Amino acid sequence: MARALSTCNGRANLFGSSTSNLLSPSSVCYRPLVVRMSREQPYWANIEADVETHLKEAIPIRHPVSVFEPMHHLAFAAPRTTAPALCIAACELVGGHRSQAMAAASAIQLMHAAASAHEQLPLTDRTRPKTKPATERKFGPNIELLTGDGIVPFGFELLADSLYSAQNNPDRVLRVMTEIARATGSQGVVDGQFREFIISQSDEEGAVDASSIEYVSRKKEGELHACAAACGAILGGGSEAEIEKLRSYGLYAGTIQGMLYGIGRNQKGVREMVENLRALALKEVESFKNREIEAISSLVEPELSFV
Repeated sequence: MARALSTCNGRANLFGSSTSNLLSPSSVCYRPLVVRMSREQPYWANIEADVETHLKEAIPIRHPVSVFEPMHHLAFAAPRTTAPALCIAACELVGGHRSQAMAAASAIQLMHAAASAHEQLPLTDRTRPKTKPATERKFGPNIELLTGDGIVPFGFELLADSLYSAQNNPDRVLRVMTEIARATGSQGVVDGQFREFIISQSDEEGAVDASSIEYVSRKKEGELHACAAACGAILGGGSEAEIEKLRSYGLYAGTIQGMLYGIGRNQKGVREMVENLRALALKEVESFKNREIEAISSLVEPELSFV
């Protein structure tokens, strides 16, 4: 079952044994805000453009067109995630160069695209679909299934190719491969997708309990962002302490996104949970105070507006 986040005071103890603190007024830094992610800033837009350019060069529509056209389409049609951009930002924060983390960021985008393609397949037993596909349906489910399967090893191929870059340490790249495999596999994103599917097929309508919101958000977006931030820090040459702080930051930042835009969307109590997570996230990066942290911390900074 889901485990709760610690309070805003002190360093986070990741996901304890109860979910009660998530909704406790004393455990959150609550303000009457409508919280929206500040993702449209030039810094993030610039990173996302670089990742997109890299992927377009890596996946051109070429012979055989029947293979590369659906791969190209699904790679860019997936719902938006800030995990690849966070990978780059973490690398730069620890003193690395953007190019060192570009292959990893691109691989993370491909893993996200593959997971999205599988999640939105019109399965024959999904007799009561409750949401419309977020990705434009351009190919049949057989092609989308096979292409999604093909995208995953291609992501690892991009990482393997980066071993030949003079800027990358082979041990770091191999470590990143392990990180991505764990975060996107059966104990990570896939687990979150399965739990969300079970909830969507439940006979219960309306509100989703807090533990389910937290669990699915953490597995689907939180752990993907945690992996992305850790990978960026690893490739940028960060210390173990820096890697773990950025991993925790990514976990909180990604979980926030799941709560705001995923399963927690329009659910009661989410705003309080998000405020708590935001405080914990900012706590993780405050030790980087002698460096440029405004950009990376803006991923969890709210845009304020009155209810």
